[in-house]
Amino acid sequence: MRWPADGFFAGLLVLMAIIGFSEYVRMNGFAWHHPASLIGFAGMLTFVLPWSLWDMEAPSALMVMWIAAFLLLTVTVISKNKTTIDGAALMLLGALYVGYGFGALDTVRQMEEHGLFWTFLVLGCIIASDVGAYFAGRAIGRHKLWPSISPNKTIEGAAGGVILSLITAVAFALAMPDVVSLPRALGIGLIAAVAGQLGDLIQSAYKRVRDIKDTGAILPGHGGILDRCDSWIIVFPLVLLSGLLPT
Repeated sequence: MRWPADGFFAGLLVLMAIIGFSEYVRMNGFAWHHPASLIGFAGMLTFVLPWSLWDMEAPSALMVMWIAAFLLLTVTVISKNKTTIDGAALMLLGALYVGYGFGALDTVRQMEEHGLFWTFLVLGCIIASDVGAYFAGRAIGRHKLWPSISPNKTIEGAAGGVILSLITAVAFALAMPDVVSLPRALGIGLIAAVAGQLGDLIQSAYKRVRDIKDTGAILPGHGGILDRCDSWIIVFPLVLLSGLLPT
């Protein structure tokens, strides 16, 4: 059953993806209206648009990526290499990273059976991992996890994030045992914690390469959309690919 809020949720994800890709484009030194950026935007949107709400089949991901790659490489030729192949590759990567990441959230939400429950389960485990890592790191953190990338993260904090994520997953399984089994919930909780923390480290590594503190300033005191959703756009695709969600 589709609810009126489904359209709002999908629209919000599209908006967040547009803002997130704008941040990505800017941090890589491209203007939003650059031909390579526009191709990246188009590719990204094909991943995140709510095709199922319109009773349409989403385009093949492979087809989207190939066409985007072809157009981006064509830009390098037309521009006489003013747009380099490195820049073309960055826009292709961004379209996949941002577009498929946010698109996966909508895919989970639009699942025919208990889509809202699965969305809350995954988000709950991600948030629990962040909270557990923060408080465990502050309380008992002693050993640095990856100081060259994120100097404040600790091994103890990472472990705390995993533990609280698994506890949250167990709570969901106990609350709705007819929907999710305990082993399945624990698998989702583990992916959310481990991949979520990797998503955070990926964004930290990228910002260090670009020598910036935040990807944007749309959320005062919290940075940009990519800063806040770096775990989401890694975890949701992995949970879908894991086969742990019912098909």
